[in-house]
Amino acid sequence: MNIFKKGKEWFIKKALWMKILIVLVFIGIVGGASYFIFGTKKATTQYQTGTVEKGTLVVAVTGSGTVSSANNTNITTQATGVVSKLYVKDGDKVKSGDKIMEIDLDLDGKQTASQALSSYQSAKNNYDSAQANMYSTQSTMFTNWDNFMKIAQNGTYQYEDGSPNNINRSLPEFHIANDNWLAAEAKYKIQQNVVYQSQTALNSAWSTYQKASSTVYAPISGTVSGLALQIGSVINSNASSQTSNVSNTKIANVKTDATPIVSISLTEIDVPKITIGDKATVTLDAYPDKTFTGKVVSIDTVGSVSSGVTTYPTVIKLDTDTTTILPNMAVSANIITARKNDVLMVPTSSIQQNTDGTNYVQVMKNNQASQVTVEIGLASDSQTEIVSGLSEGDVIVTATIKAATTSTSTTTSPFSSFGGARTGGAASRLGR
Repeated sequence: MNIFKKGKEWFIKKALWMKILIVLVFIGIVGGASYFIFGTKKATTQYQTGTVEKGTLVVAVTGSGTVSSANNTNITTQATGVVSKLYVKDGDKVKSGDKIMEIDLDLDGKQTASQALSSYQSAKNNYDSAQANMYSTQSTMFTNWDNFMKIAQNGTYQYEDGSPNNINRSLPEFHIANDNWLAAEAKYKIQQNVVYQSQTALNSAWSTYQKASSTVYAPISGTVSGLALQIGSVINSNASSQTSNVSNTKIANVKTDATPIVSISLTEIDVPKITIGDKATVTLDAYPDKTFTGKVVSIDTVGSVSSGVTTYPTVIKLDTDTTTILPNMAVSANIITARKNDVLMVPTSSIQQNTDGTNYVQVMKNNQASQVTVEIGLASDSQTEIVSGLSEGDVIVTATIKAATTSTSTTTSPFSSFGGARTGGAASRLGR
């Protein structure tokens, strides 16, 4: 029984040790394979480099906006009815006052035109009356002046040598003649202003009548565009039924020969950097491959605030005119604030600063990065001038990248002692 019991215990121990051995061997194989395949990881430093170059450094501020419609105006009319005749087409050049089209007025159009004509005739009568009164006051002024001169130059009020007799000129007769002349002169000047006012009212009435008449006229000289109406087209009133005001209907545009202008918005940080006359380059979203030049002609130093952000509208006048640039096109502009030729430049990202405030750049020599103190000058968003410390052609570090790399090892697994003959030996020893 003891022998059987001891054999049984030996067999159980033998099986247990075999299981442990199998697990250890499996772990060794997996660990060894991982060690062999993946190896060890260690961090390495990689550099992005650039070269010190000599060239022209340009400093600019940027802004976005739209092409202004300042060199365009609308051709409008208050007339309603049917287009009966066209005198122009898109692309035609016109002068101020040239006929654009004729309209066969409807009932509303005729009523509006009649009212405008009546207002014009009334203004014309007022102007004629004011002119007549001016002629009358002018005549009175000259008459009173003549009477005054006759009195002033007679022997009672003037000596033989032509000098004034101030004693006699203090008499009422002399003062009455003088005051009549001065009063007539004042009335004449007042009446002149009345005539000017009547002329302005007459011009306004004529302009209103032109807008309401059956003939549409060009308001300014330029090139016609956007004329979508044709003979037979109907022009309806846009006026609301709740108001008696007659609205203007847009007929077309007239573009002048003035070069286009661009309006952009600048931040409160950028606007102090620019001045009137600064050169600018402009690109349009519609023509990304083209660049236009211009200069700053206006800066709104009051600015505007929206959602707590202050912007300052700035106007740029382009140097050349082109029919391809249309009002309200989106633009981006670079306003040049400084320019320096033949300078050493490095990417701004390569400039670093010590704790003492000095600037330095890392220079690559023999595949090693070394720190070099530099003196910097003019700087833009992308380039910085190097006054001293570097030479043209030097290779510098523009960015540093820390990367984890794998070093593959061919060393055998630390668990190899469990493999091959040693595994069998271990099993033999465990068995013993």
